[in-house]
Amino acid sequence: MKYRTHTCGELNMHHAGQRVKLSGWVQRIRDLGAVLFVDLRDRYGITQLAFYEENKNLLEQARKLGREFVIQAEGTVVERESKNKKLPTGDIEVKVEKLKVLNTSKIPPFTIEDQTDGGEEIRAVYRYLDIRRNPLKNNLIFRSRVTQAVRNYLADQGFIDIETPYLIKSTPEGARDFVVPSRLHPGQFYALPQSPQTFKQLLMVAGMDKYMQIVKCFRDEDLRADRQPEFTQIDCEMSFVEQEDVLRTFEGLLKHLLKEFHDIETGNFPRMTYEEALRRYGTDKPDIRFGMELGEITDLVKQKDFKVFSATEYTGGIAVPEASGYSRKQIDELVKWVQRPQVGAKGMVWVKYNEDGSFKSSVDKFFDKDDFILWAERLHAVPGDLMLILSGDKETTQKQLGVLRMEMGERLNLRKPYEFAPLWIVDFPLLEWDEETQRYHAMHHPFTSPKPEDIPLLDSAPEKVRANAYDLVLNGNEIGGGSIRIYDRTLQQKMFKLLGFTDEEAERQFGFLMKAFEYGAPPHGGIALGLDRLVALLAGKESIREFIAFPKNNAGRDVMIDAPDYLSEAQLKELHLKLEV
Repeated sequence: MKYRTHTCGELNMHHAGQRVKLSGWVQRIRDLGAVLFVDLRDRYGITQLAFYEENKNLLEQARKLGREFVIQAEGTVVERESKNKKLPTGDIEVKVEKLKVLNTSKIPPFTIEDQTDGGEEIRAVYRYLDIRRNPLKNNLIFRSRVTQAVRNYLADQGFIDIETPYLIKSTPEGARDFVVPSRLHPGQFYALPQSPQTFKQLLMVAGMDKYMQIVKCFRDEDLRADRQPEFTQIDCEMSFVEQEDVLRTFEGLLKHLLKEFHDIETGNFPRMTYEEALRRYGTDKPDIRFGMELGEITDLVKQKDFKVFSATEYTGGIAVPEASGYSRKQIDELVKWVQRPQVGAKGMVWVKYNEDGSFKSSVDKFFDKDDFILWAERLHAVPGDLMLILSGDKETTQKQLGVLRMEMGERLNLRKPYEFAPLWIVDFPLLEWDEETQRYHAMHHPFTSPKPEDIPLLDSAPEKVRANAYDLVLNGNEIGGGSIRIYDRTLQQKMFKLLGFTDEEAERQFGFLMKAFEYGAPPHGGIALGLDRLVALLAGKESIREFIAFPKNNAGRDVMIDAPDYLSEAQLKELHLKLEV
């Protein structure tokens, strides 16, 4: 090979005496006078290069090198006098006989080291330099390994990898679409897919039986921390299946990944209904690695003269283990924390269950020890615990308690990165009522089938209909969701009507799918897993950005290439657009 015979991570004592060529980046230089050492880095590792005084011209040439210069070195592998046990190549060095500078480099804006002096913002601008660092480089390599393992597993299960279009038509359901103006069709627009949902259903009608795709999806959503406008899905669909078939297949996928990357054997995943998840954990994506489950005490507080409790629909709480020693300052900080807009509680009642069996609370004027004993039973509190109580309408308060539970789990280090607790959430409501629009919305999407036994309720009590849907949850994160689909035109039309579509709107937006259903659509269902989140969790991390090569920031911008950007007047004119600011 012209540039290298070996990589910078593979040389060892077995190569001693061999003449080699290496190419890479200058990591650091140590000039000791009579000898100069260069740490040469590539994707595979670091090898020490040695330049000795006996070849003064070469030594002087090496002294002109700078950090991140791209160089080629040719020489002989020799044993190092001072070995570095931290490096796989630490027993050897290359005594350089030829040196060629392939490219110079400006001094980088931060050190290309595992522990860098660069802040997050500057590293985002120079992402290509950040990727040279081991943490980010290794994350991307890990992502590649996970992706390959997913492909191999699904291929072994008979799935066919099929690409679907990126330029499709816009639909009003779900998040906002990113739209693309058409130059050839003035005034008309494509949309980038939020999901390949309708195409994978059409592939089932086409008889492809088992489809998979690792695919980019796009959602023009209001931005939240660690949410990307473009993301990657493991998208799958299967024909002639029921819910149990899909769950078994993709439970197998996650079991395979846990075994492959952590040598963890897991049994069958627990299953929990949506209603049970809210009641016990205050969320439909519970972290079941720790306890602190929600307990309801509504019936225990109604008769007391404390209107914060007596006048509300629901009162419940959690027992924080071994936290009765919290100071008043710590508790006041927790009260302020739940009052933040992100949580939205008006206040919080606290009860210390002291080690000696006594109680101290913020509502001692209204409740006594007998009351607190009953509360402790409901919340599974024991001496030494701290009970935290919220009150309000049921659904909102349960969700607030769920957020508080997760925060306390984080503060108490109960969420261990390499402890994995997957589960399935099932029996979601099919529909949810939107007060603002005064109509039903699909909780998942309009193609989700109702539970067969609930179909009669579509006419009489649509709010009670359960979806034939399921979410895969891992460590408090939803990593996938799917459903058994509607494949009957009449039932799909009924669903569209419930969602407020006129016949004309349904035909205009989804007529192609309805037409396909008239040509022998098989029963089918599927799932989509978020690859970015799955990879991060398997690596013991929460942030997906560190596993995406070129992510957007919290404002949805790519600060490296400075996008989005304005179009020129000529481009706007060609696209039949007029910009009004």
